[in-house]
Order: sequence, then C-alpha cells, then structure tokens
Amino acid sequence: MASAVISAAFRLPIITRRLSAPAPRIRFSHSTIRIAHPRRFTTASSSMSQQMGEIGAVVDASSRNDENSAEKPDDVVVQYVVLRRDLIDSWPLGSVVTQGCHASVAAIWSFKDDPVTLQYCDPQHIDSMHKVTLEVKGETQMMNLAEKLKLGGISHKLWMEQPENIPTCIATKPYPKSQVSSFFKKLKLCK
Repeated sequence: MASAVISAAFRLPIITRRLSAPAPRIRFSHSTIRIAHPRRFTTASSSMSQQMGEIGAVVDASSRNDENSAEKPDDVVVQYVVLRRDLIDSWPLGSVVTQGCHASVAAIWSFKDDPVTLQYCDPQHIDSMHKVTLEVKGETQMMNLAEKLKLGGISHKLWMEQPENIPTCIATKPYPKSQVSSFFKKLKLCK
C-alpha cells in the first residue's frame, strides 16, 4: 500500500510537465485531423509507441508527404475509374462492376511502390480512399482516352477482358486530383 502512494507521488511531476507543455496544433484537412505536437514528431512505423504522440493521440506521420504531393491542402488523392456505357447497358451490372474492380486493383498493384500509391493505401488512409467513376460511350472512346493518358504521362491500367481481349475499363494509379482532373473533365459520372 505504501509503495502505491510513493509511486503515485513520483509520477505526479511527469504528468504536470506534460500538461504544461505547449498546446499541440490541430489542423483539419478533408476529414483528417492532424495533430502536430511542438516537442515530438513521429516517423512512419508499425510500432504503436512511435505512432503515439505525448498527449495520447495518433499523429499523422504522412502530413509532410501530403503537403509535398499536393499543392493545396484540399487537393485530395484520387483514383479515376472509367467504364464503358455500352457494356453497362448490355452486360449484367455485377460483371461491369467486376471489370472496374479488376482495373482498380491492377493499377494499384502495378504502381505499388509509387509514393502517392503508398500514401493512398496507408493504413491511416485506407478508410478514406477517394475514387471517381466515370463513363465513356464505347470501345473507341475508351481507346482514345487510354492514348490521351499515355501521351500525358498519366500512369494507368487498361483492363482487357480475357479471353475475348475486350477493353472494358481504365483505372489510373492514385494521383492528387489537381494533376489528373483535366484529363477527365469532359466525361460523365457513371450512373
């Protein structure tokens, strides 16, 4: 019993010092709260102790990467998925959705070492992924878009359904929206 009292007395000054530290800055950015504590910065690691700030809140270790990869704080990282309207009208809905899933996963896997893809798939961001699903009229428009993306240096995956060898979908690797939105501005949202 006496040791518990002594132990609590020794911990009190430590708690007092932590509470008297300068207040952390809290920044709200597109449904993510970033807490930057003035005395502690964390690095990306799987260790919980390194990811925890002194005040007990998880600190977003990728906030520096967000600022470098995006010109504006609200420049969200997004993956574009483009489906063919003629297939939506003639194939079962599940089959068309599956084509989009194949293309999306293939694009992410193909560019798995890209810094923006790593940020997009980071465990801290996995529940807030952004995708924009658009449509083109048919195969000709799909192939024209693929060529336009290739010429523009936009990394993407053109999914070809096998064994028929039919181009069904395009998915980009994740990009900050400001870098790629101009390639898709004339396309309609898929409905």
